[in-house]
Amino acid sequence: MKKVMRLFTLAAMLLFGATAVKAQDKVEATISGDIVSQYIWRGQNLGSVSLQPTLGVSYKGLSIAAWGSVGLSDSEDDDEIDLTLSYTIGGFNIGITDYWVSTGSDPLGRYFKYDAHKTNHVFEANIGYDFGVVNLQWFTNFAGNDGENNKGKRAYSSYFEASVPFRFAKVEWTATAGIVPYATQTYGTTGFAVTNLALTATKEIRITDSFSIPVFGQLVGNPCSQKAYLVFGITLQP
Repeated sequence: MKKVMRLFTLAAMLLFGATAVKAQDKVEATISGDIVSQYIWRGQNLGSVSLQPTLGVSYKGLSIAAWGSVGLSDSEDDDEIDLTLSYTIGGFNIGITDYWVSTGSDPLGRYFKYDAHKTNHVFEANIGYDFGVVNLQWFTNFAGNDGENNKGKRAYSSYFEASVPFRFAKVEWTATAGIVPYATQTYGTTGFAVTNLALTATKEIRITDSFSIPVFGQLVGNPCSQKAYLVFGITLQP
């Protein structure tokens, strides 16, 4: 774990010392929302039909974003709010995300409760590089309601993902492979495991000459849990 944190520290030093790449010079805002037939995250089934809004602001590579999910068909689905602070320069990115779900260590589901071992928040750091032909990302939980490993200690749950974008038959595709390197309750693994094999297709459906709606389909397999999912989604944005 110390090696992982040293890697994050070194990457941050290199990141903030870099000046060669030009970033946007004005503030940009993002407002959008997805409606999905099923909420699948990194090969895990986290809910049924859901509304997932996004609100973000970015400036010169630095971005702050809020993402949420609320179930539309099942009252037992968890509500979720994720806050992410990230920085991107060229293909390199680094960030921290605060995940909150309505169920967890705090049975009352209080958002502003951050007590150790009594919170529903999980804090995750990530680092990655987009080479264009392949995007590589590493994620590690470092605080909050993280899962335990086989020895009953904090797992520092980690996840590595590689995604490859391509275009075929006038549709944008992304092939994704995700692994969990060691045991953690968070992903339901007892050691190294492949947890996410996904193929996503995205296409814009033109409604008028000036208005179109992006739709996407996703086929997901989780070899670790022996589960598979087929998801359909619509993206709404101004």
